[in-house]
Amino acid sequence: CLVVFRCLFPGCPSWASISLMSLFMWQVTLLIAFICVRSSLWTNYSAYSYFEVVTICDLIMILAFYLVHLFRFYRVLTCISWPLSELLHYLIGTLLLLIASIVAASKSYNQSGLVAGAIFGFMATFLCMASIWLSYKISCVTQSTGEFWLSVHRGSLRNRGTACS
Repeated sequence: CLVVFRCLFPGCPSWASISLMSLFMWQVTLLIAFICVRSSLWTNYSAYSYFEVVTICDLIMILAFYLVHLFRFYRVLTCISWPLSELLHYLIGTLLLLIASIVAASKSYNQSGLVAGAIFGFMATFLCMASIWLSYKISCVTQSTGEFWLSVHRGSLRNRGTACS
């Protein structure tokens, strides 16, 4: 899978391709969980409709953030803190997916499609946590070393003479 992402995104560093790969795998497991629950007989309507709503909303929000990054809307809409909004989406989505998976697993009553949906829900929860850890660990390391700040502001520091002016 990593080779495919390296071919699709040739200029992408290896850590970014791993983060993209975990995000892609999260989408696939969410879709599989939704299909498993949707195609099986339900034993509890409210539990599984909640599971479906959570998985579809997560998929829609992942697609929305992907389109924001693809078309670089974050450059136009500077009033929104995109890294913070993405982090909040991942945290809230992971928590809701974990709750939905626990409820789906407890209400499955040994029906194979519902059990499979709950298992894929737990897998998607784990992949989301891994994606959060990979993407924000790397951004915190980059910010703490100061390479990005120095590379962006190096020209402005030469022209102004000091960092405070």
